[in-house]
Amino acid sequence: MNITVTHILVFGNAKGGTGKSTLALHTAIGLLRQGKSVAVLDLDPAQGSLSRYLENRRSFHPELPAPTSLPLPVSACEQHLAEAIEVLGESAEIVILDTPGSDTPLARAGHALADTLITPLNDSFLDLDVLARVDPATHKIVRPSVYSEMVWKARQDRFKRDKGQIDWIVLRNRVSQLETRNARAMEGVLGDLAARIRFRQGPGLSERVIFRELFLKGLTLLDLAEAQLSYTMSHVAARQELRRLLDTLGI
Repeated sequence: MNITVTHILVFGNAKGGTGKSTLALHTAIGLLRQGKSVAVLDLDPAQGSLSRYLENRRSFHPELPAPTSLPLPVSACEQHLAEAIEVLGESAEIVILDTPGSDTPLARAGHALADTLITPLNDSFLDLDVLARVDPATHKIVRPSVYSEMVWKARQDRFKRDKGQIDWIVLRNRVSQLETRNARAMEGVLGDLAARIRFRQGPGLSERVIFRELFLKGLTLLDLAEAQLSYTMSHVAARQELRRLLDTLGI
């Protein structure tokens, strides 16, 4: 087998707690179930959220499909990352990188490798602040913020390396199912910001308790029937949201 990596999918943000690891594993399982060969790398080996999620899956549900992976040392550098991707490319055409919620050298290196970058945001102006400074009175964009600048640099680095482009997708995560003034304002600001700093908006994922419950069992929304777990109409709706995200990726 001589598979080489054809697509690197990065989950990134400059802050933690936005659901990157949960979405990374859900996306990996979704792509596996579409018949693609997938590997994952946890670029935050100290915290290791994605690694723990995958460890739970292999421990409690070894019969379910799982992506290949490699552990990185806590002191991992860009060279470790390149070597790991080269090894994973022997068995996977898609490699998913889950980056730390902070600006680290390894996070920057991972972003600069991306073919597709997904940035989940909790549905609040607190999370939006890492993308742009927003005038509180008018909701007008004052200027791009720290994470937008990081992505801009990653795009420059990627283009210098191989003239490649990064397809950046920003999606609202943990969206309330009730329409609120905050939600309408967020939607408007993100629309303006998308045109200004060049990203696509992905379909939002609603706030659902099940996402927090699945971690301990290493499961995703796509595993409920095989794991013989009961599910509700809310879970069916959540799976539809996930499938819309997978369609948006266009991989």
